[in-house]
Amino acid sequence: MPLTVGFLVFPDLMQLDMTGPHEVFAHCPDTRVLTVAKTPEPVRASGGLRLIPDVSFADCPALDVICVPGGAGVTPLMEDPDTLAFLRGKADTARYITSVCTGSLLLGAAGLLRGRRAACHWMSREMLAAFGAIPDPARVVRDGPVVTGGGVTAGIDFALTLAAEVFGADTARRVQLAIEYAPAPPFDAGRPDTAAPGDEAAVREAAAARQTARAEAVERAARALRDGGE
Repeated sequence: MPLTVGFLVFPDLMQLDMTGPHEVFAHCPDTRVLTVAKTPEPVRASGGLRLIPDVSFADCPALDVICVPGGAGVTPLMEDPDTLAFLRGKADTARYITSVCTGSLLLGAAGLLRGRRAACHWMSREMLAAFGAIPDPARVVRDGPVVTGGGVTAGIDFALTLAAEVFGADTARRVQLAIEYAPAPPFDAGRPDTAAPGDEAAVREAAAARQTARAEAVERAARALRDGGE
């Protein structure tokens, strides 16, 4: 059965959150991969890459997989009623509700993570609790129809995990080989528990203003979710 995968794209998304798993699904058989935005206008990722959406919210077909990447642009979307309504509507009929990195915060703001375990980027993971979710430090987390990946590069792991479930392990392994996904980073510094204390402090300091704004938006979005009963 053909699979339709829709990636939400928006200004200031972290493009690798989306382009990593996009490449995995694009190699899968009988799979249609779409980028979806509020309007058909191009969006600019946080690193400057410009993306042209395939479809707008209004034109988006039914999706088997809805995937929300993360990035700085997630913060305003947690309080955007059009985006939250779109996610709720697509989640009603999707087989899988998914995210990468801080995209899980947007799923939470839409009321789609209550009582479920979910992954997120390590700096924002505990914010998931405000939406009734259970923060999970695993790189890929599955809880019912919800499949979430941790920070940025975990999107490839998430997509291969889901590909194995949908198409079988043989297909997923061959996709991994085709894209030569054989990570061997030069430093064991990709998680706080392995990074040097000075490196973690520097990363946190660089992101302090963004994280403060995000925490405030999470608080408002969680309050709106409680008050609205979604």
